[in-house]
Amino acid sequence: MEQFKILTDLRDYIKDLEKLKGKVLARPIPNGGSPVFYRSCDVAEGTELIQGIQIGDYCFSHCKKWVEPHDQMGLSFSANWKHLKSIYKLKSIKNPSKSVDVYWVLEKAGIPSNLKFVADKKNNRHYFLTVSKKMTINTLVKKLKQISNRMSIIKDGSRVIS
Repeated sequence: MEQFKILTDLRDYIKDLEKLKGKVLARPIPNGGSPVFYRSCDVAEGTELIQGIQIGDYCFSHCKKWVEPHDQMGLSFSANWKHLKSIYKLKSIKNPSKSVDVYWVLEKAGIPSNLKFVADKKNNRHYFLTVSKKMTINTLVKKLKQISNRMSIIKDGSRVIS
């Protein structure tokens, strides 16, 4: 466990981690939310959720019981500081009454089988946590919980991201 006194310390630490172990991938999440699942209060009205998974994030079968592989669909992560700052600002504007936390994970942090991080072909500062093999919704939920348990958190990221 390390404590960072200033923003530069954290940036340097992240750069060192990237050199050793791959990209640091982050997601800003409204306080009280899950780093991998959505609550109905955190999505636009009318957005369909299945067990906390947003329909538009993954490629679902017609019956919505299976998730199909797709290399450009998945849970979104920021792959660099500038992208994280812009997404953080967007989340802060949409949630003015809540602080926004930043959850992060290393790209090579023992991601469960049949999931992988893939760079967005349109924006290399953005990554998807994709499904690489067809699986049931229940299986995806279990795997996302495993990833959630590996994620670190920066409470109220406004102190770090400004």
